[in-house]
Amino acid sequence: MNVTSADGTTIFFERRGSGAPVILVGGAFNDRTTVAGLAEVLAGDFTTITYDRRGRGSSGDAPSYAMEREIEDLAALISHAGGTASVFGHSSGAVLALEAAAAGLPIDRVVAYEPPYATDEHPRADVLDEVRAQLAAGDRDGAVATFLRVAGTPAETVDGMKAAPVWGWFTALAHTLPYDLTICGPGARPRLDHLARIAVPALVIGGGASDEALQSGARAAAAAIPGARHETLEGQDHGVLQYPETLKDLLTGFLK
Repeated sequence: MNVTSADGTTIFFERRGSGAPVILVGGAFNDRTTVAGLAEVLAGDFTTITYDRRGRGSSGDAPSYAMEREIEDLAALISHAGGTASVFGHSSGAVLALEAAAAGLPIDRVVAYEPPYATDEHPRADVLDEVRAQLAAGDRDGAVATFLRVAGTPAETVDGMKAAPVWGWFTALAHTLPYDLTICGPGARPRLDHLARIAVPALVIGGGASDEALQSGARAAAAAIPGARHETLEGQDHGVLQYPETLKDLLTGFLK
């Protein structure tokens, strides 16, 4: 199924289950398939909506990018869902979910799993211009490697990934990496003034097995959102979408 965003871009989505609507937003290197497992887990209690963010999968795109366009994409999905919905986001998709809530979209509740915010203790380099230049030169491999490096992936791990099937998935979505970097902002520093505007119930989750940089970013987000709840999901890390059952109780309890 499709909705049409405010700028005319077609956004493809899938619905499962029944009940109050929950929209699931993936991060970098994600499309609707990477959150499908979580959608299935939640579909017994909610109507789950998974979608291809613009530039990915079966969705369209526009000649130029701005984060506001992705917020409008979410607005179109919420309108289709009946006018209000809860939103779950993972990684940069969590930042997008929080920015949409801060912008005043009719969101009932928002959940952010490990928004990759930098902190004073764990800064991140700003590589947006570097990644754009690599993509302009046709170097999709370089763009992916640069993104993974700034995300904290060890160089030897990146080298190993290049020989694995997942690398083809990464390079196929490389053109959307500037979108995720733009959403996260310069140096991935949280936009504290935006987060302070969030006026709906918010849950920020960190994985107990994640590195401290990701956990500190989750704590920083929760501290900046008025009344936000912070939880640590023990035993899980940034790859939690591969183990969606581990999120079920926490999300169901918060979203119902």
